[in-house]
Amino acid sequence: MGDLVVGFDLDMTLIDGRVGIGAAWAVLAEETGVAIDVDLVVSRLGPPLEQEIAVWFPADQVVPLAARYREIYPELAVPGTILLPGAREAIAAVRRHGGRVIVVTAKARGNAEVHVRHLGLAVDDVVGGLWSDGKATALREHGASVYVGDHLGDIAGARAAGAASVAVATGPIAAADLRAAGADVVLDDLTGFPAWLDAFQAAVR
Repeated sequence: MGDLVVGFDLDMTLIDGRVGIGAAWAVLAEETGVAIDVDLVVSRLGPPLEQEIAVWFPADQVVPLAARYREIYPELAVPGTILLPGAREAIAAVRRHGGRVIVVTAKARGNAEVHVRHLGLAVDDVVGGLWSDGKATALREHGASVYVGDHLGDIAGARAAGAASVAVATGPIAAADLRAAGADVVLDDLTGFPAWLDAFQAAVR
C-alpha cells in the first residue's frame, strides 16, 4: 500500500457556499432579466455550472454566462462561504496518518483555489473542472485511495478510480440514496471521518 492520498469534493462536502452562490446567480438573473429560482439552484449543487445554466438559458448563452458567473464569483460567493462541520478536522486526520490531501471538484480551479486560500485549508493540490467519473482521472494521477463527496457523481468518480467512496449526507442527496448508489460508507457529516479513517488505515496495514 502506497502513501495515503485522500481526495475531497468541495461544495457541500468541505464548504457550504450556498449563500454566496445564490448571490452570484441573483446577479445573473438581474443582468439578463431571466427569472431564476435561486433557491432551487443552490439546493442541487454538484454538477458542472454549465449544466445548471443550460436549464435557464438557451444553448448559445451558456458559455458567455458561465464566463460572467466565474468573473463575479470571487467577490460575491467567496466571502459568505463557510466550512462544513468537521472539515478542518477531516483534513487534519489525513495529516496525522502522514497522508496528502487533494481537492477534486467540478468548480473552476481558480475559484476553488480562492476558497481554499480564503478558508486556510491545508490541501496539497486543487483540481477543478471534473465531474462524476471524470474525477477518476485526477484521483488516479494522484494515487488517491479514498474520495469523499456528497453527490452521486462523487461516488461514480471514486468507483471509477478504484478508491474507497466515502459519502457525506451534507449535500442534496439523501443518505439512503448515497448508499444505494454504492458508497462504501455514508457519514452524516465530516465529523465522523477521522474515526472512519483510523479504522480504514488499521485495516489496510
